[in-house]
Amino acid sequence: MRVAGLTRLAPIRRQVKRAERGANVTNIRGLQIRRLEPSNAALFRDIRLEGLQRNPEAFGSTFEKESALPLSWFEAVLGRTAIFGAFVEETLGGVAAYAAQEGTKQAHRATLWGMYVRDSARNLGLGKKLVAAVLDHARGRVEMVQLTVVSENESARRIYSAAGFVEYGYEKRGLKYEGRYYDQVLMVKFLDEG
Repeated sequence: MRVAGLTRLAPIRRQVKRAERGANVTNIRGLQIRRLEPSNAALFRDIRLEGLQRNPEAFGSTFEKESALPLSWFEAVLGRTAIFGAFVEETLGGVAAYAAQEGTKQAHRATLWGMYVRDSARNLGLGKKLVAAVLDHARGRVEMVQLTVVSENESARRIYSAAGFVEYGYEKRGLKYEGRYYDQVLMVKFLDEG
């Protein structure tokens, strides 16, 4: 599946490569993190399906299931869920979602889910910015944010650890896709600990 607009990120990638690697990525021209709205449903659907297709082991859902859903389903998700998008020069390069737990005894917890950054937008710091957006949104709403990440996804685990998430569990064979098992690492960030 080829998604329109991905090549628009190439000049931005070159800009970052020429800059110091440790430099603050907020200086990337045209970088904007914002909450997606129902009117962004087509963009969200495209990037969500791309993530499910390119990295199926990283998600609990499947490309087959979500590609069959109508656009109105994605509009409804964006209407009820806080999903943040990283835009570079108006091209959606990555997403991350926030979901608060329901019920009196679990209302102090939320989940960071659906994190995906397009190949063409990687190594720009978008993942770090998306995690920060979810955590900023969570502050004042919940006390802790949890997530699950496939154990083999070292780059995502580094991003989460750098944001203050700590590992608290390990789920052997947490996911199974095409006959292969994937272990999952459970991580948490307590928002009252800085």
